Amino acid sequence: MRGRGRIGMTDAEKDVLEQSVERIEKLPARTILTRRGDPVSYSTLLLSGVMCRYMDARDGFRQLVALQVTGDFVDLHGYPLRRLDHDVGTLTEATIALIPHARVDTILNEHPHLARLMWRSTLLDAALHREWIFRIGRLDAAGRLAHFLLETYHRLRAVGAAQGETFEFELTQQDLGEALGLTSVHVNRMLRRLREGGLLDFTRGTVRILDHDRLARLGEFDPDYLYLEEGQWHGAG
Repeated sequence: MRGRGRIGMTDAEKDVLEQSVERIEKLPARTILTRRGDPVSYSTLLLSGVMCRYMDARDGFRQLVALQVTGDFVDLHGYPLRRLDHDVGTLTEATIALIPHARVDTILNEHPHLARLMWRSTLLDAALHREWIFRIGRLDAAGRLAHFLLETYHRLRAVGAAQGETFEFELTQQDLGEALGLTSVHVNRMLRRLREGGLLDFTRGTVRILDHDRLARLGEFDPDYLYLEEGQWHGAG
C-alpha cells in the first residue's frame, strides 16, 4: 500500500494483505486493464510500473485523470461502486497484484485498522484529484509541468523509487500532454524552457531536478496534500 502515509502498517497486516492476493500479473506497456462501465470484482495493487486512469473524448483525444505509481491501489474505489466511470491502463510495463472483492470484505470485517488504511488510500486519491483540478484549471503550461513532475518525484521518493533528485519516468511527451491538457508540441517547448532555465532535465526517460525551490515556485507546489512522513520530504536525509 502507499508508502507515503503517516499511519504505518504492521507486519501482521502486511501478511493479511499479501495472503489476500489471488494472483500477480505482468502487463505490457499500453495495455487496457479495465474499460469504463465494465463490472469489476477485483482491486488492483500496483507493484511496479506506471498506470493511469483516463477518459476518451469524442474527438479521439485522451485525458488522463490520474497517474498511478508503485504502491498505489489503482481502483480501490471500484470496490463499493462495482464498476468504474473511466478506463484504466498501463503506460509502462507493470506488475499488479489482484485482490478479489470477497477478500476485501474479509479485511473490512476482520481487520479494522487495515480497513482504515485502505479507506485512507481512497482519501489520498481524492486529495490528488483536487490538486489535479487546480493544476489544470489555474496554472499556465510551464506551471502545470513543474507541478506534475514535482508531485511525481515526491510520490516516487516516498516509496524509494527516486535517487536523490533523479527518477526514472518513461512517459512520452504525448503522455505528459494528455495529463496536463496540452499538445505534445507545447510540452516539448515547456521542457526546453525548464531545461534552459536550469530547473530540470528530462532525457531518455530520466528526470533530474536541478532547482527544486524554483521549480516549486513556478508550479505553486506544496507537497502537504500528499501527507508524507517527515523523512519523506524533500531534503530529508
